[in-house]
Amino acid sequence: MAWKIDTTHSQVTFSVKHMMVSTVKGNFHVFGGKLDIDEANPANSWVEAEADVKSVNTRDDNRDNHLRSGDFFDAEAHPTISFKSKKVEVAGDNEYRVLGDLTIRGVTKEVLFNAEYSGQVKDPYGNQRAGLSAKTAISRKDFGMSFNGLLESGGAIVGDKVTIEIDLEATKEQ
Repeated sequence: MAWKIDTTHSQVTFSVKHMMVSTVKGNFHVFGGKLDIDEANPANSWVEAEADVKSVNTRDDNRDNHLRSGDFFDAEAHPTISFKSKKVEVAGDNEYRVLGDLTIRGVTKEVLFNAEYSGQVKDPYGNQRAGLSAKTAISRKDFGMSFNGLLESGGAIVGDKVTIEIDLEATKEQ
């Protein structure tokens, strides 16, 4: 039975180095998806999710507008980021490797998320809930986001490695 991501209790965040000395973090306010959790046979589990690129938020309107532009996400031409799992493997106690296709800017690459399953619980209203977190790192250049500038010291203004972290709670569909 499928589960629906409860977006009020979930978040999709990313982080990237800025000026080689600090880390800028952001998130997507609008996202959603479905998943299936098979505790008895995790290989049967799957997830499909997407985020609305226009909802990117780094707490700076100018930076967010630049991220939506053709230099980065190109939100007009590619309004969503999507992920569709292909394989789920057990990696340890409540730890899993989720391999799937991540699509950003119309470019699809296979990525591996390391995930931790928090289990299930029944909420006070009788709804079954499940929680999990997942993390991966990608090269933004692999997805056509090569915009950058160089510092006098030789480093880049924006790092290439982007860490993606997902914390989600899902409710079982009735």
